[in-house]
Amino acid sequence: MSDIINGKLLAQDIRNNLKEEIKKLYNKFKKKPGLAVIQIGEIPASTVYVKAKTKKAIEVGIEVFDHKLNNLDSEEDLIKLILKLNKDENVNGILVQLPLPKNFNENKILETIDPKKDVDGFHPYNVGILSTSQISDKDLLIPCTPQGCLLMLKNLGLNIVGKKAVIIGRSNIVGKPMASLLLRESCTVTIAHSKTELLPEICKEADILIAAVGKPEFVKGDWIKKNSIVIDVGINRIEKKDGDSIKTEIVGDVCFEEAKKVASFVTPVPGGVGPMTIACLLKNTTTAFKSYHCQ
Repeated sequence: MSDIINGKLLAQDIRNNLKEEIKKLYNKFKKKPGLAVIQIGEIPASTVYVKAKTKKAIEVGIEVFDHKLNNLDSEEDLIKLILKLNKDENVNGILVQLPLPKNFNENKILETIDPKKDVDGFHPYNVGILSTSQISDKDLLIPCTPQGCLLMLKNLGLNIVGKKAVIIGRSNIVGKPMASLLLRESCTVTIAHSKTELLPEICKEADILIAAVGKPEFVKGDWIKKNSIVIDVGINRIEKKDGDSIKTEIVGDVCFEEAKKVASFVTPVPGGVGPMTIACLLKNTTTAFKSYHCQ
């Protein structure tokens, strides 16, 4: 049976450390790290995520500036707001909650954010720095979910140098930056996806398997190498029959019950990667504050 990687507990440790660090920064500079959160529209899932991020940010001592735009606001209005926040010395991090309305150019919006305030780590500048390993991790704004995954791996206390890592998913948000991070750790990395031929066989070779494909319970237990590490990034809401009624359940991209019989370590969903993503957002905001004030 697997050991379950407790993302909630590790995220709490990160937040506790950040809270103490932010107190010291405030005593020195008489200012708190500032995070601007921009939400467009009324997507229920986005509202839940924004509330969770805002709550945890305030708890550690980060000042949050909420900007709620309705669906009638244009792309130009959003760009003007970002440009204004880029110049605001009280704002160290700018978060644009995704997804955006279909008529908005997501790349254009994200590229408008000052790279030094890009706490999501999505700006092409930060992506390029990550992939070329030009600066140390402590100064780098790393995409939050991959960063959280790596911190969970490191917290296991295992030597991952030279280990075979397979990432299922090629997105700019998770798959690609995750590959860059693991290469920095000297892993041997394969990026696969739902259309990869012989995918189960490829996964079976992985010492570290990271599932970020966005398909509920896609990875089966017989895809997993015995005694490997499985990190499940997926968050999928599905309906399951419960007697005469239908209940909603949140599951990952991995069949958890099957995986925990094979792997040495596995993350649960919920309670695994999700809390770490938010913790790393707060970590990036603090990093951006220090980069501005401690030059």
